[in-house]
Amino acid sequence: MAGSKAVQESELSERALHFLKALIERFIREGQPVGSRTLARDAGLDLSPATVRNVMADLEELGLVASPHTSAGRVPTVSGYRLFLDCLLTVSELEEDLVESIKSSLESTGGRTELVSAASRLLSELTHMAGVVSMPRHERHLFRQIEFLPLSAGRVIAILITREGDVHNRIIHPRREYSKTELEQAANYLNTHFQGQDLASVRRRLVVEMQEAREHMDRIMAQALEMADQVVEASEAREDCLIAGQTNLMGFDELAQMDRLRQLFEAFTEKQEILHLLDRCMEADGVQIFLGGESGYRVLDGCSLVTAPYKVEEGVVGVLGVIGPTRMAYDRVIPIVDVTARLLGAALKAR
Repeated sequence: MAGSKAVQESELSERALHFLKALIERFIREGQPVGSRTLARDAGLDLSPATVRNVMADLEELGLVASPHTSAGRVPTVSGYRLFLDCLLTVSELEEDLVESIKSSLESTGGRTELVSAASRLLSELTHMAGVVSMPRHERHLFRQIEFLPLSAGRVIAILITREGDVHNRIIHPRREYSKTELEQAANYLNTHFQGQDLASVRRRLVVEMQEAREHMDRIMAQALEMADQVVEASEAREDCLIAGQTNLMGFDELAQMDRLRQLFEAFTEKQEILHLLDRCMEADGVQIFLGGESGYRVLDGCSLVTAPYKVEEGVVGVLGVIGPTRMAYDRVIPIVDVTARLLGAALKAR
């Protein structure tokens, strides 16, 4: 993708890039195809209509703009937006009073879930689109204690407690029945060897030690490792995200068709695809933008997702962002997402 963008840039004159920027900015504001005469006026260049049409034809040939069947004007394509975002967009800092307002709203909120909910609501209110925030990842929490308690029919309930006080329960079906004493022995072993480690590290060590246990360790210990792995895996799978302002998307003509809205609302309800997409952003450095099909999910075609990871103690624990039409005011949305991510991390750290 980067190579094709470089080729497009090299094939475009400074004047053509200037026109592309003016066209996209006008289209974002009004949502209507942009004609040559309007574009010449917006660009502030004294050029003949024929010259402008020739530049537009060049942009169209490169796949950066397209001509809707119903209009002689042009609209940007996903490739055009991508070039605009990567090379032409100017982003300003947020006003200080708005930053303070976001900070105050988050600092006055209660627990972790309430904070995440407040952040998604703020993103929605400030952008008039859908705000989405993934819950802080459980795997970043520290292992404190695990207990195994016998149930009927040979089942075992595993109770995992993190140092932060979160409790995760899972019913396990071991290959054989264990006595209460054996389960206590297994729990003591795990608590001695894994206390204080983050859950991601615990999971990695469990996998390694399970391999070694088959040859060198007591069978009870091997089973304990397997049971512990199941409950840690379950705690990792409980990821969730909070979404606010979905109905805002009904106000955008390009998303307002009933079938389109139904698909989007189903995706918001099921959340799985949204969560997978946010998970891909966990390792990103700063703001990341998915335009339409770049997300890999057809339901988000015609939409953009602007995301940023949020950190606690220098470690990324979640991702937040805004979902809206591809025609969004990126110069405004990007700093809102960036600042909210930093302030959410700071608020979580203070808890």
